[in-house]
Amino acid sequence: MDIVLIAGMWLDGASWEEVVPVLEAAGHRAHPLTLPGLESKDADRSRVTLRDHVDAVVSAIDAADGKVVLVGHSAGAAIAYAALDARPDRVARAIYISGFPVGEGDALADGYPALNGEVPLPEWSEFDDTDLADLDDNARARFRERAIPTPERVVGDPQQLSDDERRYEVPVTVIATEFTGAMLRDWIAQGMSPVREFPKIRDVEYVDLPTGHWPQITRPKDLAQVILTAIDRA
Repeated sequence: MDIVLIAGMWLDGASWEEVVPVLEAAGHRAHPLTLPGLESKDADRSRVTLRDHVDAVVSAIDAADGKVVLVGHSAGAAIAYAALDARPDRVARAIYISGFPVGEGDALADGYPALNGEVPLPEWSEFDDTDLADLDDNARARFRERAIPTPERVVGDPQQLSDDERRYEVPVTVIATEFTGAMLRDWIAQGMSPVREFPKIRDVEYVDLPTGHWPQITRPKDLAQVILTAIDRA
């Protein structure tokens, strides 16, 4: 199976470096994407849009021989969802890690200050303790050293989806890390805006992996095993 891996804000394809070997040892083909504007800290991000990121994922889907599994982390979950919307017949399963499928017209993230067309990694004090669970001082230092600013328009542009409801037929696995599956189901039951797409999806499973917001860094091998289990059901 071809597995397309989409990281969240401030991360490139190398952020999956401890996840990929486990997936490939199981016989799969992993494609950790470095999306436009994240090639280096010096890359020009001023004109990179959310659609550019979605199109890059769609291109990865089109390059695969058969159906793919889309794995989106954090804001990458919303990018994965838009790519799934563009190619619903080519996705066997979508896996959302610490993130949600963002609906039509919504932004991927807000509240992060932008500077010169990009959003740098904030100070750690801006994050909740639950987000930072298991991310020790050494891991935080490595993260900050490698972090690449996210293009401002990627997180600020409105999500654009089609009217094709086939996206709701694609089964979904949610890997809950800094929150639990039970908490997410409660948010869905309350009709909270960030999770308003979930009730439309026909088949959703919730898997808890207790850690912080970045399990590919804090629990990469455990994360890979959860992904493999979800793929077995694809």
